[in-house]
This record gives sequence, structure tokens and C-alpha cells, in this order.
Amino acid sequence: MVFELRQTLKLTQQLVMTPQLQQSIKLLQLSRIELVEAINQELEENPLLEDQSIDIDPGTEIVPEVADMKIEATTKEITGEGDGKEDFDWDSYLEDFGPMGVPHGHEDVDAPPFENMLTKTRSLSDHLLWQLNLSHLNEVERRVGEQIIGNLNGDGYLMATPDEIAAIENVEPAFVEETLAKVQEFDPPGVAARDLKECLLIQLGFLDIESELPEKIVKNYLKELETRNYQSIATKEKAPIGDVEEAALLIGTLNPKPGLPYNEERPQYIIPDVFVFKFEDRYRITLNDDGLPRLKVSNFYKEILSGMKANGGGTSKEYIKEKLQSATWLIKSIEQRQKTIYRVAESILDHQIEFFDKGINYLRPMVLRDIADDVQMHESTISRVTTNKYIHTPRGIFELKYFFNSGINRMGDVQIASQSVKEKIRQIISGEDCKKPYNDSQIVKMLAALNISIARRTVAKYRDMLGILPSSKRRKYF
Repeated sequence: MVFELRQTLKLTQQLVMTPQLQQSIKLLQLSRIELVEAINQELEENPLLEDQSIDIDPGTEIVPEVADMKIEATTKEITGEGDGKEDFDWDSYLEDFGPMGVPHGHEDVDAPPFENMLTKTRSLSDHLLWQLNLSHLNEVERRVGEQIIGNLNGDGYLMATPDEIAAIENVEPAFVEETLAKVQEFDPPGVAARDLKECLLIQLGFLDIESELPEKIVKNYLKELETRNYQSIATKEKAPIGDVEEAALLIGTLNPKPGLPYNEERPQYIIPDVFVFKFEDRYRITLNDDGLPRLKVSNFYKEILSGMKANGGGTSKEYIKEKLQSATWLIKSIEQRQKTIYRVAESILDHQIEFFDKGINYLRPMVLRDIADDVQMHESTISRVTTNKYIHTPRGIFELKYFFNSGINRMGDVQIASQSVKEKIRQIISGEDCKKPYNDSQIVKMLAALNISIARRTVAKYRDMLGILPSSKRRKYF
């Protein structure tokens, strides 16, 4: 056995995910709100960064030509070349910044108190506890009532059993049932029920009706009521079909989720990243920079660095150099992100111009590769750019991913976008006779008449995605 040492050369390629590249990828996939939060966090951590707000005269008129200024800089994908520690040209960079900004005056005025600006809506628990405190209950009943109210879900239903509440408060289950009956008399009607049947029966108890038929239907025929099989109910109860329809109409006015109006969830407002508007027969694209911090490197450090050059600087200079590199990379990454979003939106506009002109029926099938080839970027980059980014158009606000959809075959080897097929299904159902709604097989035939080849199960899938019930549950008798 012979041991020997050899030197060999081997050429390999590998992707190095530098911290700078990771930051760029992270910024690219952030939503607008998340981007603002990330920038604000960096402003707190990096002393070299400043938020340069630009004051615009309210009387200044913004014309579309200005808003349509096209980004001329070439957008390239960030490759992560280099390790981010190369030599930095301090002089050339700092020369880009002018003199120290002139501080503007700030008028000291009395702001209104926060009590006049902040509001808090009353939750379901607050509303019920207020009624509980006004009721004539003893101490034990009050404790059990608080346990009942504390175990209600957002729809107002009781999620704990009387036995569980009895074990917590060390009382008999029958006592919990008695207290529960008192809580069920509170507003809103139907609250603290254990299931849908009990919820509807509680609400019927508040109504002054002579007929017992609505109560019987809720107790025994909820399945038939759901499928609107009124003839079966009439036969079993030996009642006129008109009385059953009238009772069903009354039950339909009840609220199956009495606690929902007090739900504390609030709508999430969408801030578009891109605006598309039409001006003189042309579509213009402009980025929405409103609300985004305008970053720059603090001019204050120019004087500090000049002093450090003369006197050495040591550790302090290394610290400032590191923060300066971090700040410049963040600014470049944000600019890169905005330019990439602009180019992707511009490409989407070119591909879907018929949608912007004529509506959803003219939406073209499109995949990520179509845009990636157009802007010469990777599909993964396009996926990150279009996630959680919104575009405001004359036809509404859409997520950028909305324009990417599969195609459905038309007769003659022509494809139509799946979103357009969903819209046609919605239009067909919206125009149907409510007493004789179209089933999925009929919808398939109607789409075939429009040269759209689609299976019945696909119609059912699209109908579910649109939140439309089956034909048996859409049927109305009155």
C-alpha cells in the first residue's frame, strides 16, 4: 500500500446565499404593509438611515404625463455575486448627498385628546356581561353565567357542556341548565344555544305566532328544510303546502349566527402597489410610493467620516462602514423591488390588454413562464413579485396572481381562462329561474353551446369556489 499526496484542480459552481441576497429576496416577497414595517425596523436599528419625507405643495397639479414616467434603469435579478465586503468608495458615494438639510419649523398646537380619537366596539361578551350584571341573580348564578358567556364562540354558540361548567363551579348540572336558560333570554335572541336547532327554537320562542308548524319543522325536518323539500314536510305533517312554505319563509328570517354582528374582526384594507389608469386611449402605469419611507444615508455622518479619515477612526470607522454598507444595500434592494414590480405589471398589461379593454370574459390563460420570459427573470422571482401585491385598475383591484390562471379548451383548439369560465357560470346561475335552477349537467350543456368544453365535476368545483350552492339548495318556491 502506497500513500501519496496530489494536487488537483476541479471547477464547480455553487450558489452562495449571502445575507444581502437573502434580504433582497425577503423584501421582494413582502406585502406593502410588511415592507413598511421592515423599513421602520431598519430605521430604528441603523443610525445611518434617515426617512427623507418630501413636502409636496397641495396646490401642485399632478398630470398623467408625470405619473407615467417610465423607469429607464435596467432591472436585473440580484445574483448574490460577491460577499458584500468589497472595498467601498466612500468619497464618490458621499458626494451624492448635498449639504445638511435645513430644519423646518414646527408649530406647537394642542392636539385633541386620545379619548376623542380611539374607539372600541362592544364585543359579544361585553354585551352579555352588561345584561348579566343587570339581572336579578345571586352570586352563584352570576359566576355560572360568566362561565357560560366566557365559553361562547364568535357565532354565539356555547362550546362547553353543562357538566364541564358544573365541575368548574362545583354546582349541579341541573343548576347550570337553569342558569343557561336565563342567559338564553338575553339579547341577541338565540345566543348561548348549543346547536342550530336550539338557536332557531329560542328565536321562535321570542315571536308571537299561533301556528306550531315552524317549531315542528325546526325540531324534525331541518334536513328537508335545507333541501327545500317542502312537499315531503307537508305530506308527513298532513299540512297544506302553502302553510309549509309560509313557515319556511318565517324560519328563513331567523339568524343562525346571532353572535356574528358582535364579532371583533375588522376588514383588512388593501393598499395597491401599482395603479393602472387610462389617459387619452393609452393605459399608464405608476407605482404607489405614497406612505413608503424615502430612505437616504444621513448627511450628518459625512462630517464624522471626514474627521475619522484625518484621525484614523479605528473601531468606530469599521462600525460606520458596516452600517453604511447595510443601508446602501437596503436602499438598492427597495429600488430593485419597485422596478421589478413595475416591469411585471407592465408585462401583465401587455399580455392582458383585452381584459382591461373588454372585461373578464376576455381574460387570457397565462402562466408565470409567460411573464418570466418577457422580463427575462426566473419564474420563482415572478412568483415572489406577484404574491400579496395588488394592482388598481379601471375594472377594480386585483392581486397580481389573479391574472395567472389555467386554460379551458374551446372547440377549435382555442383556450379560455378559467376565471372567465367561472364568470360565465356565475352569469348563467344569476339569470336562472329561482323556482327551476340549473343543475351542473345543464350548465355543462349551456357552456358547450358557447364552445366551452368542460366536465360536470369541473363545473361543481368552480361553483363551490364561487360560493354558489347546488341547485337543490338554490330552489325557491316563493
